[in-house]
Amino acid sequence: MSEIEKVKKLRQATGAGFKDCNSALKESSGDIDKAIEILRVKGISKASKKMSREANEGVVAVSGDDNQTSIIEVNCETDFVAKNDDFINFVKELSKINNKCKSDLIELNKSIMSNDKSVEDNLVSLIAKIGEKITFGRAKTISNNGSKNFIYLHTVVKDNLSKLAVITSLETKEKNDSIDLFGKQISMHIAATNPLALNSNEIDKNTLDKEQELIAQELKNMGKNDEIAKKISIGKLNKFKEENSLLTQAWVMDPKQKVKDIIKNLNIPDLKIKEYYRLKIGE
Repeated sequence: MSEIEKVKKLRQATGAGFKDCNSALKESSGDIDKAIEILRVKGISKASKKMSREANEGVVAVSGDDNQTSIIEVNCETDFVAKNDDFINFVKELSKINNKCKSDLIELNKSIMSNDKSVEDNLVSLIAKIGEKITFGRAKTISNNGSKNFIYLHTVVKDNLSKLAVITSLETKEKNDSIDLFGKQISMHIAATNPLALNSNEIDKNTLDKEQELIAQELKNMGKNDEIAKKISIGKLNKFKEENSLLTQAWVMDPKQKVKDIIKNLNIPDLKIKEYYRLKIGE
């Protein structure tokens, strides 16, 4: 095998650049396997230097079916890389593995990809090849008995990759077009409104305390006395809960109605929103 053929084979195997491959082959006296090891070590070194940089771009990937659906955030430094074919192909395969692992990131990293290398090894090679920090962010798998999952992708990059994605799990024994339409619409609604919780009593206490502080400071700056401020504060906080709880939000497609009214009008007694998850890149 000629030196050029060895360099070509090494590039295909590692994704590294021509100069790095040529240098590694010289260091390994033409032994391709040793050259791969040399590049991996150098790749890890290159990757580690990049890991201190900010990575707020990337994609959200969704995989699975109506019964089990998974979502994972893969971050990079620039939107340009988020549209790179090598990055996209890696994330698409990663997304399928994530669904098999049910979003267990430890298991995900150790899983073997189609090239017989682990996810973490492929990630290191991709970082070395592309030259940007790439990390895995949030991940979630939704699977509920007696439920059907619906997804909505906003700002699609390619296929199942987007900048924002929503999974909504609807529980019901019924199967009809009305439920399928509502599943798609409620997922779009969640994407647009970003509710904090399904019901007001499920909103995180720290979030409510912080909102209460902001309301109190606002009323103080307006010069309201304590008694009036207390009454206004209760009303404002209740309004905040209403606007940030999915069931009491104004329906985006008809703001005169609330989400709970839309569900009631469907006249499907056992229909309920079991669970939902919204993920926007870098948010």
